[in-house]
Amino acid sequence: MAKDKIICGIDVGSSKIATLIATVDEADKINLIGVASTTSKGVRKNQVVDIDEAVEAITESVEAAERMAGYSISHAFVSLGGPQIESVNSHAVVAVAEPEGEIKEGDVLRVNDAAKAVPLAASREILHVIPRTFTVDGQEGIKDPVGMTGVRLETETHIITGSSTSIRNLVKCISEVGIDVSELVFTGVASSVSVLTDTEKELGVVLVDIGGETTDVVVFVDGSVAYSAVIPIGARHITSDMAVGLRISLESAEKIKIFLGKLGKTPVISEDSLKKEEPHKKREEEILDVKLLGIEEDVQKVSRKAVAEGIIRPRLQEIFKYVGKEIKKSGFGTQVPSGLVICGGGALTVGILDQAKYVLGFPARVGKIDGFTGLVDEIDSPIFASAAGLVLYGLTAGEGGQLHIPMFSGSLPFKGMIQKGISLVKSLLP
Repeated sequence: MAKDKIICGIDVGSSKIATLIATVDEADKINLIGVASTTSKGVRKNQVVDIDEAVEAITESVEAAERMAGYSISHAFVSLGGPQIESVNSHAVVAVAEPEGEIKEGDVLRVNDAAKAVPLAASREILHVIPRTFTVDGQEGIKDPVGMTGVRLETETHIITGSSTSIRNLVKCISEVGIDVSELVFTGVASSVSVLTDTEKELGVVLVDIGGETTDVVVFVDGSVAYSAVIPIGARHITSDMAVGLRISLESAEKIKIFLGKLGKTPVISEDSLKKEEPHKKREEEILDVKLLGIEEDVQKVSRKAVAEGIIRPRLQEIFKYVGKEIKKSGFGTQVPSGLVICGGGALTVGILDQAKYVLGFPARVGKIDGFTGLVDEIDSPIFASAAGLVLYGLTAGEGGQLHIPMFSGSLPFKGMIQKGISLVKSLLP
């Protein structure tokens, strides 16, 4: 019996470091065997600001996952995010090497190499080169041209770049933990792999990953990434607003925010019973007993409605207004009938779907992670969307389907770069 393949994903975020370890059998069935999430340290806006603290936090998360899995990890797929992420769409044309024969993978590699020849500052490196669509001799909309006959091969690609400094600092942190980075993956792309369906990607959809201090926006059109951006506002800003408004600590504000998010899923009382209740009873339901949440501070009575509508709602509206600006900037606003899929820790905030629909006018749902067996209950939350996506991304990274170029384009030998550049991801194309 062949030994199962081990895949590890490490999501380095502003609020948590999540590590998932999974085994993959011959039938490509993913069995989750290790899950750990620890409080993030040394990371601000998804970028490393203190190497020692970040290494300590990553080590804690990895060791906890290794203990649960019973495996020691040597390689991992790692998330990269933050406002330093930029993207651009590029077009390229090449002549097919053997016009009398068929288009081969070498031709596809050449046209994608030509597409990544975009003007780039010395301080930036390419993370992903994602082909959107190919054109063979004027015939548009081709997803995979290999095996077709033609003379002229064109491609439309989406290129995601990151800051060289951020990339090297993150790779250094992971290396100091004793793990090699298989590949750095943009957080938004990773999340999209775990929570979006093929139908949504084909019709057109916007992924909104609301993290601790940043929000990733990824627009899919015709099955592939057409636009990606990062907004420097996240769920921690909501917590800060609550801490200031209620005059309590950030920890206490976070507890109240999480509690309200849980309440939002299950109404405390039905409409009919509300009508029958006496007025004072209704008022009691609206008041939160903060002592039950383990908050020791001397807090005045907290009104559930005042917090949800007076503090949380304005910040959510601000986040979605920025998301709307990015969708408008992308130019694909009319091509996303599937609406919004929201994930990340911010997706648990009370009233998130209502505000998304109100501000943007799109249908919206909270992303649900799919495709795993084993410890699935441990990741049954949109918080783990990115970490789960890294594992799913890693599963298809050596198989055919989607060309993407690795982050070390400047530091790998040319042969190694080409070999690594042929790594393909099925999940981003239908």
